[in-house]
Amino acid sequence: MKKITICFMATCLSFTFLPLQSNATVITPTEMPVSKPPADGEAIISRLNEIKAMDISSLSSSEKKDLRKEVRSLQHELKKTGNGVYISIGAAIIIVLLLILILK
Repeated sequence: MKKITICFMATCLSFTFLPLQSNATVITPTEMPVSKPPADGEAIISRLNEIKAMDISSLSSSEKKDLRKEVRSLQHELKKTGNGVYISIGAAIIIVLLLILILK
């Protein structure tokens, strides 16, 4: 009797979680806003080299501060371009294990 009661309760609960299609709303696709294309990496690197070659000792403190802000923003943009492939530790372990299993 206990098993029947538990099965009946499980069945009733499974019906309560049944998704209904009639409640689904239709989502219309919208246009994505056009974003600014990322800056060319070579142009950023050349600007950073120009700043590095500058004689900073002749600049005032406010100009140095502005230059530091520009360098930080350029470095941030350079990191955002994503010119590399990054693999997590877990993915590397899985790849190594797959290679071991395949090559054996």
